[in-house]
Amino acid sequence: QVQLVESGGGLVQPGGSLRLSCAASGSILSTDVMGWYRQVPGKQRELVATITSGGSMYYLDSVKGRFTISRDNAEKTVYLQMYSLKPEDTAVYYCSASRGGIWSSWGQGTQVTVSS
Repeated sequence: QVQLVESGGGLVQPGGSLRLSCAASGSILSTDVMGWYRQVPGKQRELVATITSGGSMYYLDSVKGRFTISRDNAEKTVYLQMYSLKPEDTAVYYCSASRGGIWSSWGQGTQVTVSS
């Protein structure tokens, strides 16, 4: 069983930056694909970014060039560095781990609010 705990969310003004962290414990494997999702009330959860064990990354089009995902396998931590934040980035951000193509482990989420 994998446990994921997110941190780093908060309130930031448009154009600001935040770094989210996701600490993993339990039976996490360095080969697991790690990712960040986000969700706003009334909408489906959307995939924001992923990173494989080899460092291959995927980004949602709307965050390309502004967000960077990274991972530290030794520390079992995944990060999402967010720059040039926009009000439409406001959401609850969830960390997730995928094994065998299934996003089977989830954190509790951290709120990101972008507002002036």
